[in-house]
Amino acid sequence: MKADYLFDGYKMQREGVLICTQNGIIDTIAGEDQAGGDVEKYSGVLCPGFINCHCHLELSHLKDLIPEKQGLVNFVLSVVNIRHVSEESKQNAIHNAESEMLKNGIVAVGDICNTADSRFLKSAKRLNYYNLIEVLGWSPGQANSRFESAKKTASQFVESGTDEKYLSLNPHAPYSVSEELWNLMKPGFKGKTITIHNQESNAENEFFMDANGDLNRMYSLMKIDSSHFKAPGRRSLPYFLPKLKSASRILLVHNTYTNEEDLIEAGGFNNNLVFCFCPNANIYIENQLPDIPLFLKHKARIVLGTDSLASNHQLSILEEMKTIKKAFPKTPSSEMLLWATSNGAFALSLEENLGDFGKGKMPGIVLIENTKAGELTEASTSRRLI
Repeated sequence: MKADYLFDGYKMQREGVLICTQNGIIDTIAGEDQAGGDVEKYSGVLCPGFINCHCHLELSHLKDLIPEKQGLVNFVLSVVNIRHVSEESKQNAIHNAESEMLKNGIVAVGDICNTADSRFLKSAKRLNYYNLIEVLGWSPGQANSRFESAKKTASQFVESGTDEKYLSLNPHAPYSVSEELWNLMKPGFKGKTITIHNQESNAENEFFMDANGDLNRMYSLMKIDSSHFKAPGRRSLPYFLPKLKSASRILLVHNTYTNEEDLIEAGGFNNNLVFCFCPNANIYIENQLPDIPLFLKHKARIVLGTDSLASNHQLSILEEMKTIKKAFPKTPSSEMLLWATSNGAFALSLEENLGDFGKGKMPGIVLIENTKAGELTEASTSRRLI
């Protein structure tokens, strides 16, 4: 098959025919004169299937229920306070959300799990998943019970057929994991992809600088005792990053209020450090985008996520790229496609079979239509061919 442009997972090519089997196993990228006479031709850009590095599939039933642009603390309180959702409604919403991702060309997902609600759907293996079991507990006295509860959730996934290689226990955020809980979790980080919500709000940095800010309102309304916390007097990222040093991949999500000082601190820390942007969710919650040109300046490894339907209107990696393109027009589409494909496969330890058009891989093949000279436009759409 051939299109106007072909993105192979690493770079954009003007010429080249993708040769693969009927079920999508890649053979090679050949010249048109070597490809034979039965080449399928398309208008647009061919690329490997998209990797969604951050999603909360289990929150799909919250679509359109939470007000936009109210700030992180109010968003969290809204999620916590929504009750009385039937199990059938949850399962239908999860199934529909996965179907939407499939339709939009997503082939793999880093999915945050606070419950085992999505385990039965995932056992059908329509998509590849790295199940990121989320652990949170700010009260030191709850550390053991919260840790054991997360391990129980993980075991439910394993019993449903999840490969333990693609499952890990992860800290939710630096402001929701006590030191005692960190100490229980850290031995399990080795050899795993470990993710954490990072600097999604300015309140997070304020709290770690001097224990002030809007997070205190959240703790108060949720009746969580925060008296044990002693502010380290620095921003949150340099505080928690060393705790993750044994992980195989470190996936920092959102990074909305990450600054140059933070990036300098992180730059020499770990070659496996990855920054995940979920721009549409950042706008939905905080009405603020990360300073993406700053990350490019520091040559950060970047990936993309959708977050959940509680904080997004759709689950589409293409729509995330279009939002970035609109806000930062100088960002090359080829750069964003790198984030959406091979970088994403690396982040989720799925690079053996996904992310690029390497021989023998089965990464899925996506067509992006309505492009202009290989660049995304507001009218661009994506669909999976194989």
